[in-house]
Amino acid sequence: MSGSRHPSMDRRTLLVAAAAGALATACGTAAGQPPGKVAVLGDSLPWEKPMAAAGAAMKRVASLQLVPEVNPSLESFEQIVRSSLRTNKTPDMLKYWSGYRLQDLARTGGIEDLTHQWDDAVAKGWVDPSLRGAFTYHRRVYGLPMNLAYWVMFYNPQVFRAHDIKPPGTWDGFLTACARLKKAGITPLHGTAADRWPSFIWFQEVLSRQDPRFYQDLMNGRERYTDPRAERALRTIASFFDKDWFTPMDLSHTDAAAALVRGTVGMVACGTWLGSTLAGAGGKPGENVGAFVLPMADPKARPSVIFESSALVATVKGADHDEAVEATGAWLHPAVMRAFSGALQDGCPNPKVKAANPVIAGLAKKVRGDKLWLLNRFWEQGPPELVEATVDDLAGFLLNPSSYRSTLRTMQGRADEAWKVWREAEQS
Repeated sequence: MSGSRHPSMDRRTLLVAAAAGALATACGTAAGQPPGKVAVLGDSLPWEKPMAAAGAAMKRVASLQLVPEVNPSLESFEQIVRSSLRTNKTPDMLKYWSGYRLQDLARTGGIEDLTHQWDDAVAKGWVDPSLRGAFTYHRRVYGLPMNLAYWVMFYNPQVFRAHDIKPPGTWDGFLTACARLKKAGITPLHGTAADRWPSFIWFQEVLSRQDPRFYQDLMNGRERYTDPRAERALRTIASFFDKDWFTPMDLSHTDAAAALVRGTVGMVACGTWLGSTLAGAGGKPGENVGAFVLPMADPKARPSVIFESSALVATVKGADHDEAVEATGAWLHPAVMRAFSGALQDGCPNPKVKAANPVIAGLAKKVRGDKLWLLNRFWEQGPPELVEATVDDLAGFLLNPSSYRSTLRTMQGRADEAWKVWREAEQS
């Protein structure tokens, strides 16, 4: 995979052309929806039915119906959003990312300030206040959380019981579980560079277990990739390769989910949104599918967990602008959240709504009960161009684990440039 920050001119030209062609069809919102309906453009086909379920629930509580529109091409979706925000053909609402990607969008001036809606939801107990930082730019809120996925280790309880393994409560227990699975002829861990973006997963998981404060500071440009703590994380991952604990690096999450259910892969690190994929592979929560939060490698470190949450955004120039803004006020309503998270089979940002999936409900109870520190996912942390490039660097490391030092030097070189550009833009 290329580690370059920018696509080639030919590829960029093709993407722009594709986006221009898709704009008329993907953004049916340009002409507006009938009264009482508001379109939401997203990039995920699996979210289409949950969004429709949320829309039906919202119609009952607020007389507004959300209409999902999907462009499943990530690059085309991004091009459409960026190009349309400057026009009157922008979608009414968006399913977008949190963190720096949302900040980057807020910088354009093309999305609405939703601070009032956030404060109202907090007052009603409809949202976890600790999530606020992931949706703010210059202390104002520009998106509302849609789901709340925790990044955990999925496992097969039947396989664990057959080999006298318990879900580990310590880092040493996790390493012991890996060793026992390997001895039993089961590949202990899923690792992959397939589809490119998952390349960050093990760096994120190991680093946040070893030193969550350093992870947070590194992701926000306050620490360096050449720090010994970052090297320790990659050396730890390299040691897993040395022990032959990983699957082939081209095994997708869909195939890994099926392998977990079959019992040929021991553990899969992923967001709780994988639950629907596991169910599609024959997984049954509590029977052949379970999950646990990866234990802290440093028992003195603040207990933490990685989270992921998409942002519901209202645009400034959408054809149904007023109804879109009104819809944001009803989004976190318990009835809407129950319909959405139940259909999505994922966690919910509204603490009053229990996850429909019992495994995810148990995880949410632990996270909230133990007051784990919520750390945003790697993909949402840092300037988007930096994240895109370092994901490619980490993919290269996964294919050549001995390259950890040169990988970190390359990543830091990119970080120096990207953070300089980001901070200069903040001052302009």
